Amino acid sequence: MSNLIIPKQGEVWLVDFDPSVGSEMKKRRPAIVISDNSVGKLPLRIVVPVTDWKDRYGSSPWFTELKNTQNNGLSKTSGADGFSIKSVSLQRFSKKPGAITADELQDIHYTIVFCLGLG
Repeated sequence: MSNLIIPKQGEVWLVDFDPSVGSEMKKRRPAIVISDNSVGKLPLRIVVPVTDWKDRYGSSPWFTELKNTQNNGLSKTSGADGFSIKSVSLQRFSKKPGAITADELQDIHYTIVFCLGLG
């Protein structure tokens, strides 16, 4: 494999979520890699999809607001949807626009803990 893609925790990647079913996130969109870099032998990463931010998401504890910055490469204010956590093949990854901050990653981790009922 000449173009080996190795997404790292905290990076923003464009990920192709199609085909999707029902209310799953669809199409090619940004996603945040949340899996620890040392976990797993298979060519998979755990990600949280990113969608356009809507004010109503502010009252949803599974969303993390992400302002667009030069560092993260997002084109507009967005929301990381912790409820849509998913393990995806490396074949779904296409481009790395940037990375989020450690604080933003921690906020996303908290949303996942909430969704799993762990705290």
